[in-house]
Amino acid sequence: MERLAQQPGDAQQPGKDGGGNSPPPQPVRPILEVTCRSSGKVWRFAAGTTARYALHAINRKLEPRAPLALHVEAIRDSEEPVSFGPSAALADYGHGWRLQTVTAQDVPGIHHAPHAERQRRQFFLYFFKNSLPSVDLAFGKGFAVTVALAVTATFLCRVSN
Repeated sequence: MERLAQQPGDAQQPGKDGGGNSPPPQPVRPILEVTCRSSGKVWRFAAGTTARYALHAINRKLEPRAPLALHVEAIRDSEEPVSFGPSAALADYGHGWRLQTVTAQDVPGIHHAPHAERQRRQFFLYFFKNSLPSVDLAFGKGFAVTVALAVTATFLCRVSN
C-alpha cells in the first residue's frame, strides 16, 4: 500500500475527527522559572537555556557562605524528580511540575560541592607561585641594567676628565 505525503493543510484539527479525546496542544512557555534552594530566589530563563548556564548564573549571584547549586531538577508531588544534565535544555513538563536546584545540603554524602573560597585560594596560590619568579626576574634584570648604565656613565665621565 502506497502512502502519500500529508500536506500541512491536510492535517486534521483536534476535535474534528469525531473523537474529541485529544487535548489541544500546550503552548510553549518562552520563560522557565527555576527556584534556587540556597537563596529561595526564583530565577527566570528563556526556553532552551542549558542547565549548565542556569547553574552558572545562579551560583555566581549566591552569598559567599550559601551552598552552591549542583544540578537542576523538575519535581512534582508524588513523582520521581527529573534531573537535567549539564548540556540538557531546561524544559517545562506542564501543570504541577516546577524546576529547582539541588545543593549538597539537600543530598548529603552523595555530592561533593566545590567550595568557592577554597577554589579562589587555590587559584591565587597557583598564580603567585607561577608568576612571582617571572616578575622577580624582570625587576632584577631592570635593576641590573639601571646600575650598569649608571656605572658606565660614571666611568665615561672619569675617563674623559
